[in-house]
Amino acid sequence: MIEEPAETAVTPHTEGPEEAARQESVGEAFKRVYEDARAYAAAEAEKQKLRLGLIMAGVRNAAIFGIAAFLMIFASLVALLVGLIHVFEPMIGPLGAALAVFAAGIIVAIVLLLLAKGCISRMKKAIAP
Repeated sequence: MIEEPAETAVTPHTEGPEEAARQESVGEAFKRVYEDARAYAAAEAEKQKLRLGLIMAGVRNAAIFGIAAFLMIFASLVALLVGLIHVFEPMIGPLGAALAVFAAGIIVAIVLLLLAKGCISRMKKAIAP
C-alpha cells in the first residue's frame, strides 16, 4: 500500500501579501478617520472662537455707545440746570440757549442708543445658527 501524502488545507485568506495590504488599508483608513476627526474638531473650535469674538465685539461696542449716551444725557441735564439758573437773570436769552443745548444733547443720546441697538442686532444676526 502506498501512502499518499496528506493534503494540506489551504484557506484563501492566509497571512500573505494580500492580507498585509488589506490590513494596511484598514489601518490607513482608521488613521484618516482619526485625522479627519481632529481636523473637524479644530475647525469647530476655530468657528466657536470666531463666534465668541463677534459676540465680544458687539457687546463692547454696545457698551461704549450706551455709556456715551448716558454721559450725553447727564451732560444735557447739567446744561439744562445751568441754563435754568441763567434764566432768572435776563429772562429769555439764557433759557433759549439752555433748551437748545438740552435738545441737542438728547438728540445725540438718541442717535448713540440707536447705534448701540444696531450693534446688538448685527451681533445677533452674526451668531444665529
